[in-house]
Amino acid sequence: MQKTKWITVLVLWFAAASLWAQTVPQVVDTKNDASLDARQEKRALESLMKIVEKEIISAVDAMPADKFGFAPTDGEFKGVRTFGQMVKHFSATNHILAAAALGVEPPAEVGDELGPESVRTKAEIIAYLKGSFVHLDKAVEAIGQTNIPVNASPISPLKRGEVTRLALITETLLHAYDHYGQMVEYLRMNGVVPPASRP
Repeated sequence: MQKTKWITVLVLWFAAASLWAQTVPQVVDTKNDASLDARQEKRALESLMKIVEKEIISAVDAMPADKFGFAPTDGEFKGVRTFGQMVKHFSATNHILAAAALGVEPPAEVGDELGPESVRTKAEIIAYLKGSFVHLDKAVEAIGQTNIPVNASPISPLKRGEVTRLALITETLLHAYDHYGQMVEYLRMNGVVPPASRP
């Protein structure tokens, strides 16, 4: 009983100390303030974007042309996109988010995130994908340029007033790895080891 009493007192003491620490004003050391530097953010995002671009394009290129129509059927995959449709969707969203980051309307052919109907072959899909990365590169280049507006995008969870160029570009990186994971699954289901996983 005595031991339980002391444990209870200690827990209450730590809780009170934690509450007190949260109410005491925090002193900010302005000498070590890590404010955003547009040039540094731009360089970092350019590096990350090149890594993503290399991994995605190499994964797409690794899929045989006759498998671009592949969609999994075993398990819970009803209604999922084919490999080619997924790459077109990914490319279309790159264009949509890059356009918002540049304060312009997205290209008309992006459709409802589906990409152009006329883009069908492996070569056409890869060219469309590469074009979407060129568009993203322009958006990254615009970081820190206050004369270029930023628009909210209908596909982004960020609304007008919340959206920033940096946030939209970060969103493209998150979206890229979501689809890269799916691409890896599609590749492996077709007996293809993703290039990034090869020795």
